[in-house]
Amino acid sequence: MKRRWMLASSALIFALGACSQEQVATEADFSQDWNELATEAEGTTVNLYMWGGSDSINSYFDEWVTPRLEEQYDISLNRVPVNDTQEILTQLLDEKTAGKESGSIDIMWINGENFRNAKDNDLLNQPFADKLPNVAELVDQQAPQIAEDFGIPVDNLQAPWGTAQFVMTYNSEDVINVPTSFDKLAQWVQDNPGQFTYPALPDFTGGAFVRHALEEIVGTEQFTSDEPLERDEFDTIMEPVWEYLNAIEPYLWRAGDTYPESLARLDQLYTNGEVAYTMAYDPIKAAAEVQNGRFPDSTRTFIFDGGTLSNTHYLAIPFNAENPLGAAVVINELLSVEAQAAKLDPANWGDLPVLDFSKLSDEQQQVFTAIDLGEASLSIEELESKRIAEIPSIYVEWIEEGWLENVAQN
Repeated sequence: MKRRWMLASSALIFALGACSQEQVATEADFSQDWNELATEAEGTTVNLYMWGGSDSINSYFDEWVTPRLEEQYDISLNRVPVNDTQEILTQLLDEKTAGKESGSIDIMWINGENFRNAKDNDLLNQPFADKLPNVAELVDQQAPQIAEDFGIPVDNLQAPWGTAQFVMTYNSEDVINVPTSFDKLAQWVQDNPGQFTYPALPDFTGGAFVRHALEEIVGTEQFTSDEPLERDEFDTIMEPVWEYLNAIEPYLWRAGDTYPESLARLDQLYTNGEVAYTMAYDPIKAAAEVQNGRFPDSTRTFIFDGGTLSNTHYLAIPFNAENPLGAAVVINELLSVEAQAAKLDPANWGDLPVLDFSKLSDEQQQVFTAIDLGEASLSIEELESKRIAEIPSIYVEWIEEGWLENVAQN
């Protein structure tokens, strides 16, 4: 998800604090009988605001999800693409400040910093996730990676939708022995100057690369303690990470004088053969890119020996959604076995499911195991065995600011 958003001023913070969560367009009763709720939502339109920068994700909605919703629930889905999730929150902030009780956003795709800011400023509807049948029956709601979003308790204010995990992507014709640690990556970069880089922060994937370096070089125990770090403590902890990144900088693409401004730009460099690696917080993405012809057939992925960062992404209903019941029906369907399996298929998207496989029948599990993830993908079992939880979202912002000051400006 994308990604970074900060309040504009203390005056705006005060204004938000004065607003009331009572500004809900429809007093939705998510606890009513589910069949009655679904019947009430029939014939309505649901506006889904989400990042629109992926052709495969957009196609999954337009060609698979939307027809299914119309056929099974008589619900029309209006997918509204945005360049960055911060645009959604800015719109909700404006509506809340203006006292607009009936908004245009029914569902939004968020996680991490965006969820923290939305929760802190009462931009979310009442708790609903545990009322969805597919959440109750198919999801382990107590799993730490689901119950907390970058260290922030979810409190049923958003429903888990998919699992992400960081992987490195490479061209197997150019890279014979993949570097399975940051020390080995530094050596490979020095031996192969110009063949590696990462997106400039605050790009989300570039930030994940830096947070991954933090996990391996320093460790993240200090970040997950009950007592939050002071900024000066954080700056001291991060010094070895900045030293590492500055040490490899002269050997990066264009000698580190510039960085790709986004993951999309890094992917293009990889596609053009200008670099031997790209990366993703989406472990099946490479297989999807091979299938659609954007990445070479020799593309493969790997994870570091110590594991890689993983998080959950969610769907939420805003405080002033005009059609919250229709939104609940849509989100519940997106958590069905059929929708989650279609989402996993690289031919559609390649996003990992969020369902607890121990809750699925043998027949339901076979729906997933029958999907060909392609040679570019690691097995789900290997990915699951090496997942590392993300640090609290407040530190994500500090890392972005620290990188700009200590790496980009050096």
